[in-house]
Amino acid sequence: MDDLLGMTPAAISEELGDRLRQARLNADLTQAEVASRAGLSRRTVLNAEKGRAQLENFVAILAALDMVNQLDVFLPAQELSPLQLAKLRGQQRQRASRSKTRVDRIEETKSSW
Repeated sequence: MDDLLGMTPAAISEELGDRLRQARLNADLTQAEVASRAGLSRRTVLNAEKGRAQLENFVAILAALDMVNQLDVFLPAQELSPLQLAKLRGQQRQRASRSKTRVDRIEETKSSW
């Protein structure tokens, strides 16, 4: 399935699990071998291939399959939009003016006499 649009999150997770399993098979590795490389249990790899994996475990399995670089395709780094940049600039604290010291106030009072 190349088109994930319109699929439920559960269906997309299952599809990712299927793709993970196929990548493992293409690498000619057993679940136990991938688990050992990833520092996970074989059961965790099995669950990932069923579409039930925590994100950290999913990434560990991708690393074990030498596929971490695929994450850039999966979710590319996002640039800040011009609108977001403008909002951030508006939130930056403006430089505070120097508050007058007690001595400054006394000097001003003397000069006004």
